[in-house]
Amino acid sequence: MPIDPYEALGVTKTATADDIKKAYRKMARANHPDLHPDDAGAEERFKAISSAYDVLKDPETRARYDAGEIDGLGAERPKRQYYREFSDAPENVYQQQRGFNPDADPADIFEEILRSRSRTPGGDEFRGRGFSASGPDLRYSLTVPFLDAVRGTETRITLPEGRSLTVKIPRGTEDGQTLRLRGKGAPGYGDGPSGDALITILVQPHSVFSRDGDDILLTLPITIDEAIIGGKVKAPTIDGPVSLTIPPGASSGRVLRLRGRGVAPAGKKKKGDQRVELKIVVPPTPDEGLRDFLTEWRKTHAFDPRSEMLKGMGT
Repeated sequence: MPIDPYEALGVTKTATADDIKKAYRKMARANHPDLHPDDAGAEERFKAISSAYDVLKDPETRARYDAGEIDGLGAERPKRQYYREFSDAPENVYQQQRGFNPDADPADIFEEILRSRSRTPGGDEFRGRGFSASGPDLRYSLTVPFLDAVRGTETRITLPEGRSLTVKIPRGTEDGQTLRLRGKGAPGYGDGPSGDALITILVQPHSVFSRDGDDILLTLPITIDEAIIGGKVKAPTIDGPVSLTIPPGASSGRVLRLRGRGVAPAGKKKKGDQRVELKIVVPPTPDEGLRDFLTEWRKTHAFDPRSEMLKGMGT
């Protein structure tokens, strides 16, 4: 029975697109079978979560579900055609149709399949019997390194049944994004086409970079003298190191922006930026000269960076 996609993702019908994406990513990682190999029910839960997200992530599909036009799996909900609608029609008018109407009720399809099987002693009970149906979609997951996802790549995967597929990872692919490979799913019934292969991408975390939309985030360590005096330093980007100017008097937490050094998703002309958060790092071994200098400096300088935050809080 088709599930309620809102219930599957744990969101309400008033949830925003961002709420739905966040809920999906959280639940996909919590239930992914590759990440939880000892959980026998993880695979079924992951499939249900992925199906729910496929329905709700697209505004048009979500609106059709809310209107009752499709079910929780994205299948059409046509008006049921009862036998009485054909009671005055010529004999076998239903069985003689070539293929199933796209709006045919699934119950009618499988009822006809069962009738056909009972009439056909062996062989392909679908082909040549006057009807066909598309094969079901098959779902898989693929773990991709962070830089391969943002830069784009091509890889081959081996499916459980032994087939191999070439999967093109588009530039800028996001964690949790599902790629559709047309015609790479299960075979169709009769003359029907094969279903699709749906590949859910799991992006591995990176040791240096993270991502916020099309922007790349980086925390860059700097020394005390670089923070006070300023200077040029090397900063890593997803396309290689670049020169970054540290302004004099930079504090930890200050964010500098490298324009155009972020992600360029497929289909977009404009790239995101790289946001660099500065972090002052002191030497691991105390420097006696620096310590003596700062001790004397403190005696003649009364700068207190916490004074504003403590105003009105008492002593």
